[in-house]
Amino acid sequence: MVNRLHQLVDLLVAALIAGTSTVLWGFVAPPAVALWFATLFAAMYYFSRNPWGSPNGEAYNEWIDDLYDRYLP
Repeated sequence: MVNRLHQLVDLLVAALIAGTSTVLWGFVAPPAVALWFATLFAAMYYFSRNPWGSPNGEAYNEWIDDLYDRYLP
C-alpha cells in the first residue's frame, strides 16, 4: 500500500511539473510544442525519478523516498 501511495504522489508531482511547464513554455512556444515539452519533463520525473537528468539520481531518489516516509503513512 505504501508503494502505491508513493506512486500516487509521484504522479501528482509529475502532473504539477507538466502543468507548470505547459504554462511557462506557452509564453515562448506554440501550444503543441509547449505541451510536448511539458510531457517530456513530467515523464523524465515520473519514469526515472531522476529530475532533469542529474548524475546524482540515486541521491535524489533516496531524498524523495525519505521525504515520503517522513510525511506519508
